[in-house]
Amino acid sequence: MNSMTFLISTLFDLYIMVVILRVWLQAARADFYNPFSQFIVKATQPVVGPMRRIIPSIGSIDLATVLFAYILCVGKFVALYLISSSGAVAFSPFFLMIGAVSLLKAAGKLLFWILIIRAILSWVSQGRSPIEYVFQQLTEPMLAPVRRVIPAMGGLDLSMIVVFIALQFVNFLLGDMIGPIWYQL
Repeated sequence: MNSMTFLISTLFDLYIMVVILRVWLQAARADFYNPFSQFIVKATQPVVGPMRRIIPSIGSIDLATVLFAYILCVGKFVALYLISSSGAVAFSPFFLMIGAVSLLKAAGKLLFWILIIRAILSWVSQGRSPIEYVFQQLTEPMLAPVRRVIPAMGGLDLSMIVVFIALQFVNFLLGDMIGPIWYQL
């Protein structure tokens, strides 16, 4: 069972991150014609396209895509429950709550990994990568206010470290508020 749990959890988590990236790209007004952005749109369009005809957007937030990400989070836990309970079908309102909490945690994980990848790319890249350009568009709104307060010291940009510390603080705070299930997601 552990192998199936791992496989289902990983596949759901990866696709949930792609869907969250679509929401984030639209909210940040990132370059739509970037190859990375095109991949994200093409990977989610078959489901999100029809949903967008029914569910309107609010400002720069695409509610259809957010709803799709939430449905995926709930579906992940339903699938994991079906595997662990040997196929017994029982839907619980607990899945709806855990889906919302899981979506919040997935967004935080995605932000963390994008910041890590951006930091690594800044060490090895020449700044010409299309992925690096999109990641810069996504993360700069969070890093720029920190840079205004804490300027670069000796050519070292500390804004990324401050955002990492803030993310970790929020992670522990939510773990204290929600309980041990937060760390199991």
